[in-house]
Amino acid sequence: MNWLALVVAGFFEIFGVLHLKKVAMGNYFSVIFLVLFFGLSFSLLGYAMEEIPMGTAYAIWTGIGTAGSALLGMFYYGESRDWKRMVCIAFIIAGAIGLKLFE
Repeated sequence: MNWLALVVAGFFEIFGVLHLKKVAMGNYFSVIFLVLFFGLSFSLLGYAMEEIPMGTAYAIWTGIGTAGSALLGMFYYGESRDWKRMVCIAFIIAGAIGLKLFE
């Protein structure tokens, strides 16, 4: 259950970043969703850390958030889809998987 909570926390992190971007673009109503999603994300991360080692949980949480936010920017906001960016995202994901495999 802790692993599921960690993955869901990572996705809430992505939704929080999406609303952070909306606030930066002038949609101040999105502050409500930003606080909600980041709050849920941190709460689930805390729950996941009850069983999962802190370093592993945090790395996976930030990896999901970082990779997901970068992909969201590429496909939703039209940011660069250069192959080098995709390789870097793959490294982030590989690093998170590596931490789990060698914990």
